[in-house]
Amino acid sequence: MRTLYLIGGPMGVGKTAVCRALQKRLEGSVFLDGDWCWDSHPFRVTEETKAMVLENICFLLNQFLRCSAYQHVIFCWVLQRQEIWDAVLSRLDMDDCRVRAVSLVCAPEVLSARVRGDIRAGRRDEAALERSLSYLPLYAALDTERLDVSRLTPKEAAARLEVGV
Repeated sequence: MRTLYLIGGPMGVGKTAVCRALQKRLEGSVFLDGDWCWDSHPFRVTEETKAMVLENICFLLNQFLRCSAYQHVIFCWVLQRQEIWDAVLSRLDMDDCRVRAVSLVCAPEVLSARVRGDIRAGRRDEAALERSLSYLPLYAALDTERLDVSRLTPKEAAARLEVGV
């Protein structure tokens, strides 16, 4: 049976780092970051681009789920609203597949420090901090497991995801 790991969380919480660490732990795994499916300049959020990115994500995830080379499919994206989770899941062929739906969260001061570090390093713009902090409380309302990564390294978080703690 395949496992589909759907990992959400606000910008800067460490989704990509945790998923990379998880990928290294799991033989026969593949990783997709939802941001890669609409990495454009300038970045535009419109109804058309939102529909396109969802279609891109679901196409790629279905390809991975159908490929016998992969037993573990790992996907991360901000996923701050239940309707986004539902839209992704409703389009996936999940025969013989279990789903781990997890939201990574952390203390607001930890998230602020992480995002500020990304801003200093040129990986995020100033507006990312306010957006990220505004998304943080939304994860409490989702039908997902929550993993607080405030005091965890990406490797430690990946180990907990793998064993389901």
